[in-house]
Amino acid sequence: MDAKIHVAVAGASGRMGKEVVKMVLADPELRLVAAINRSHEGVDAGTLVGLPACGVPIKTDLDTALQGADAHVLVDFTTPQAVLSNSRIAIGRRVRPVIGTTGLSPDQIEELDKLCKDNGIGGIIAPNFSIGAILMMKFAAQAAKHMPHVEIIEYHGDQKLDAPSGTSIKTAELIASNRQELRQGNPQEEETIEGARGGYYNGFRIHSVRLPGVFAQQEVVFGGFGQTLKIRHDSYDRAGYMPGVNLSIKKAMELTGIVYGFEHFID
Repeated sequence: MDAKIHVAVAGASGRMGKEVVKMVLADPELRLVAAINRSHEGVDAGTLVGLPACGVPIKTDLDTALQGADAHVLVDFTTPQAVLSNSRIAIGRRVRPVIGTTGLSPDQIEELDKLCKDNGIGGIIAPNFSIGAILMMKFAAQAAKHMPHVEIIEYHGDQKLDAPSGTSIKTAELIASNRQELRQGNPQEEETIEGARGGYYNGFRIHSVRLPGVFAQQEVVFGGFGQTLKIRHDSYDRAGYMPGVNLSIKKAMELTGIVYGFEHFID
């Protein structure tokens, strides 16, 4: 009997998807059983990522790819437009979603949670799988108890589709859970250019920077009388997310319903 976890990868030809394929092929506890992407149909997934052929060809249709694949988990790093449909298809086949794509609304997350529970399976939605980023969020949430004046600045490349980032929203949610809503700044302040003060969340601001040449960074800045505290995380390579994705694949097998946020698995 095959004791390995069978993994399908949506967005397998993308930059994150390729890293997931490489990670799955390298882990003896995992087996790649399907790879889905809109392009590169028929190309071996191993060959696509620069490894020996693994016998799993790229398919363009998720439902077709899952037929007969006996997948246990679908890892999805596609787009906000595709991830909801992909997850519905996967859950309908009792395949557990592990979602790194950001942009899902609270209502959509609630829908996927219900679908998973109705099918007796679990899944994970994580705005960020980086252990360093999760620690940054946790430290920021702790600091908010003592320094409630805060702003978030997040930096990504200019092709990122959503703003603010899922990581900054999750950070803001964790901060808000430890902080009473406090509307910051001068009560009479006025933006002379719309949006200059950033997006408003629970009394504080989130600023999204989008520039070519930038990968992924986030800074949480706290201010107090006579001092500031800055908590910053920088990502330099997509491989840095893979330990978190690997752990999430294995944790998903133990869950019923959707867990939102990788921080639930980091003590």
